[in-house]
Amino acid sequence: MEDRKLRELLDDMTLEEKVDQLVQLNGSFFGKADVLTGPDAKFHMKEGRPLRTGSVLGEHGAARLKALQEKMTAAQPHHIPALFMADVIHGYKTAFPVPIALGSSFNPALAERVSAAAAREAAAAGLHVTFSPMADLVHDSRWGRCMESTGEDPWLNARMAEAMVRGFQGDDIALKGRLASCVKHFAAYGAVQAGRDYNVTELSEHTLFEDYLVSYRAAVKAGVRLVMTAFNTIDRRPCTTSRRLLRDILRDDMGFEGVVISDYSAIEETISHGTSLDHRDAARQAMEAGCDIDMMSPCYLHHVEDLIREGVLPESLLDEAVLRVLQLKNDLGLFENPCKDASEEDEQALHFCEAHQALSREAAEETTVLLKNEGILPLSEGQKIVVAGSLAEDPGMTGSWAVFADTSRTVTLRMALEELYPDADLSFFASDDISDVLLAEAAKADAVILALGENQKKTGESMSLSMIELPDNQKRLFDAVHAVNPHTVTVLFGGRPLAVPGIAEKTEALVEAWLPGSCGCYALADILFGRVNPSGRLSMSLPWCTGQLPISYAAFQTGRPKPAANGFVPFTSNYMDVPNTPLYPFGYGLSYGRCVYSPVELDTDTLTKGGSIRASITVTNEGSIPLREAVQLYIRDLHASVVRPVRQLKGVNKVTLAPGETQVVTFVIEEPMLRFYDADMHFVSEPGRFTVWVGHDSLTDNSADFTLE
Repeated sequence: MEDRKLRELLDDMTLEEKVDQLVQLNGSFFGKADVLTGPDAKFHMKEGRPLRTGSVLGEHGAARLKALQEKMTAAQPHHIPALFMADVIHGYKTAFPVPIALGSSFNPALAERVSAAAAREAAAAGLHVTFSPMADLVHDSRWGRCMESTGEDPWLNARMAEAMVRGFQGDDIALKGRLASCVKHFAAYGAVQAGRDYNVTELSEHTLFEDYLVSYRAAVKAGVRLVMTAFNTIDRRPCTTSRRLLRDILRDDMGFEGVVISDYSAIEETISHGTSLDHRDAARQAMEAGCDIDMMSPCYLHHVEDLIREGVLPESLLDEAVLRVLQLKNDLGLFENPCKDASEEDEQALHFCEAHQALSREAAEETTVLLKNEGILPLSEGQKIVVAGSLAEDPGMTGSWAVFADTSRTVTLRMALEELYPDADLSFFASDDISDVLLAEAAKADAVILALGENQKKTGESMSLSMIELPDNQKRLFDAVHAVNPHTVTVLFGGRPLAVPGIAEKTEALVEAWLPGSCGCYALADILFGRVNPSGRLSMSLPWCTGQLPISYAAFQTGRPKPAANGFVPFTSNYMDVPNTPLYPFGYGLSYGRCVYSPVELDTDTLTKGGSIRASITVTNEGSIPLREAVQLYIRDLHASVVRPVRQLKGVNKVTLAPGETQVVTFVIEEPMLRFYDADMHFVSEPGRFTVWVGHDSLTDNSADFTLE
């Protein structure tokens, strides 16, 4: 439909019709229980009005949505089609590794392929919009929603966010198999105090702009079509009613022209925050701030029309919001084809298809992180192996936001081991309880695999923790098994980094498997037995203990920095009982074999504005099997007008090396990479000295210095 026609349509709509376009209801209003929550009597809707609302949350399935769309377009006076939106976070029917795991691939191209596959499945089921990617930066693994983020680093999160937007949307959201992408949660939801979900945030303007807004900005630049507001406050204002966030920063500064949607009941919840008097006041503030769609609250539904009729809100404010919604529907092609890609035949062909299962497995191969190996891995089929722990047989490895996936089809670790290694001498004890039989078998084994951590019910939204240690029964299980057989391989499942210093010290191998999705345990099994060489790198640091949180490799130097020494150093910024550094740092991960780095070389030691420096190293695979190495570039500004991080990730090149192969890896450093917000919040670079590191992780010491003129 031409823009002129859209404006003519808008001009012909009544106030009630316009308001309806800004109301989103879940499936419980349409004759079927919703996957997330039930109906609420507070909506007091007139009969038939739900069918006239602009969008629907959480409903899915081609047959269901085609029938619902037919009813909704028929009920709508201008036959405007509805938008169907849902959380397709890391897969639809085929679940891929959770986002925190995808971040550990250090491979944005993989994230793009995974998102494109998820879009194909979801579009066939009749969906138009996915609430993904979540671009929230996280430094605190007490927060249950770590699993939805791609990690602690702004640069990596930005690359992952833009890749996922491209994967979902492609070049044209109207094309078959594409969804409109909604980046969330705007803004800084990952900075909630104490890691407690829905809590407030308190951070400086510098931190907001330089760390937390970077990934949202990248998503906007990549063309994301929707932005979801966050539950938290910034500058003591709820994000959903913050004019500064939604108009000044998102629209004016970032140039976003798409649809802004609230999170679930977030407009109404400003009443609980104490910044809105009632539903009417909340509606006024949200409209003035620039929130277009009210998800699952009665605020817009019951009050926007009256606010306009009474002259409190100008109708132009409503019109601009409705026009954005209509434009999104038009760009999806819904006016010509209201059901877009919904197809029962395509559902049969695409849902959990072999190609997507293979991609789920491939993704897990790149996201599983080997943290420790004292030679016990890889295992061999000739060994006697005991597998213990309830998570070895738990289908809850699919991931917390694979809400539409069938967990009965999820491959567990036991299933993968038995299918792929039928000749191995394997014994399974699918419990976290200790038994005499288990200990007797473990004592005779060549190796014991312990499956520990969290399943998908223990991590995700509203699953915050005060302590990020393993449960006591799992710690007792490890200690009992280790006492009879020190040859242990510990596999950690879950959606957040856990603090496991005691186990890390004792176990002979430690593997971070995250929540690997539908077929990820195939990859895990192949890594344990050496068919696949692990290449994952930590997207979030594993802390020593909860007390270190929040933690990030990109910290600031203090006036009394701790010297490079072990143990407690009085009158410096350190802990008495644990190191300042994490147990395992961001970017860390091992492979089988040995990857050797040459010293970093710069083609010049002076960078001019408009010029560039080439930082090069050679990497050599001195092992006997192929490996993939995530070569990482970090930079530090040694002197600036404001404090700067001790180092920041500025580039990644993931290379594949055959046994004995050497490759030269080169990064181009340009002046814009060195910019930051100065004391007056100007985005600038400043002349001076810089250190560049190229290496294996965020603690690499392979460095050289250069000067920016």
